[in-house]
Amino acid sequence: MTFKTIKSFFKFSRGQRFGIFLLFSIIIVLQLAYFFVDFSSLSITSPEKEKWLSLQTEIDSMKQQKRDYVPKIYPFNPNFISDYKGYKLGMSVAEIDRLLAFRKENKYVNSPKEFQVVTKVSDSLLNAISPYFKFPDWVNNKKEFKDYKKYSNTAFAKKEKIVIIDINQASQEDLIKIYGIGEAISVRILKFKESLGSFVSMEQMKDVWGLSDEVIENLNIHFKVLALPKLKKIDINNASIKELSQFPYFKYPLSKNIVTYRSMNGDIKNIDDLTKIKGLSIDKANIIALYLDF
Repeated sequence: MTFKTIKSFFKFSRGQRFGIFLLFSIIIVLQLAYFFVDFSSLSITSPEKEKWLSLQTEIDSMKQQKRDYVPKIYPFNPNFISDYKGYKLGMSVAEIDRLLAFRKENKYVNSPKEFQVVTKVSDSLLNAISPYFKFPDWVNNKKEFKDYKKYSNTAFAKKEKIVIIDINQASQEDLIKIYGIGEAISVRILKFKESLGSFVSMEQMKDVWGLSDEVIENLNIHFKVLALPKLKKIDINNASIKELSQFPYFKYPLSKNIVTYRSMNGDIKNIDDLTKIKGLSIDKANIIALYLDF
């Protein structure tokens, strides 16, 4: 093959040169379009895909909320810790069993220190959970009396001594002496006590209609629950709706929910089960439990 033949092979006509130029121009334009045009905005998303994407976003959000969720611990009486509650608090099986065995003897722990002696939990766990311990008034009252005796000979003894009366022994005359309590409210307090059998905590004063925070504070200065009262307890697992409704803390709708819960889940065994019942106040569960026979 001669050089002349090769040269003639690469020689193009005017029309061919124009075609080659046009081809290169199209290639360049397409390349520029590929790099600079966002084709994703032009894509059409089907309604089904939009619905799926929305659902996926919602699921991702729920997963994130679950990861970020920190369970809130409400104040509780450590004497009523169940297996599940103990597990959630970080107690070992052996520690929970020690507490349950202690309670089977009808004994109670009355302080964080006693709780540790019985269960043998570590100092770190005790420090983490003991701020949430809530003992009945008569337990805390013992500490107050000890403190009073300790300082009885100091200058503080010169102040007028406040005589503490057991709220369950208080008469209408005793109640009326408190500023802010008249005849009507004193009768209301006594009727509420009668409907319960006895008060188990001064916290129950908040459930008496018409008592302001200031009056409740004055009541707490002069009255305490000095001793655990003998109560006629309600058989929570066998009482009928009508029988449950007679208890002041169980109105008819809640009594119905209790019976429904029993029929679907079996016996109510502890406070944790109580808090699962729709309509029952978690804040009052520790008080209500003292009136119940599980």
